[in-house]
Amino acid sequence: MSTEVSGTPSGYARGRATREEILDAAMRLFGEVGYTSASLREVASRVGITHPGLLHHFKNKAALLEAVLQRRDEVDEAAIRADREAGVDYFEALVLLVERNARRPAIVELFTTLSGEATSPGHPAHAYFQDRYARVVGTTAEMLEERRRAGGLRAGVDPLTAARLLVAVMDGLQVQWLLEADAPGTRVDMAAGLRAAYAALFVPADDTAR
Repeated sequence: MSTEVSGTPSGYARGRATREEILDAAMRLFGEVGYTSASLREVASRVGITHPGLLHHFKNKAALLEAVLQRRDEVDEAAIRADREAGVDYFEALVLLVERNARRPAIVELFTTLSGEATSPGHPAHAYFQDRYARVVGTTAEMLEERRRAGGLRAGVDPLTAARLLVAVMDGLQVQWLLEADAPGTRVDMAAGLRAAYAALFVPADDTAR
């Protein structure tokens, strides 16, 4: 496969296609062995290009990791935005995201592996995961506060604490789901688990309507 990208439309299209293949291969490899153990040469081999050819698209492994994480966020954020614009409640949109993730095991494995590695301050994705968790917890806490004001949270539930618990539930369910990949008949239902967490925090809709 050529690594040259000409100025012609077809050349640019080939370049974009190769870049997408690299991101797909890197996502799978990072999920399988983690960022630290993955090599750019292995990514290049999976795509069928040379190591210098890969560096034509991504200058180093950290730049490739950043692009992989950015792509994952763009896909998830676009899906949640579309659900919200269609009138779906924020918390139901999270359930729909979990259901989509159950059909994308490579994405779940990537996130779980990298988030564990990135607890080390020296990891190139450390700041990314710090910012991501702060953003997700913050947004969820805001949505929970709105629900509290509407009478939809059980008495004594603190929105920020509940937000951290919901994020922990989603992440913990992903780990269990990955570990049970060889037992599909008894594999945890991540969406059902998240709904159960909601039931422990939310006042039933019939009660809030009274």
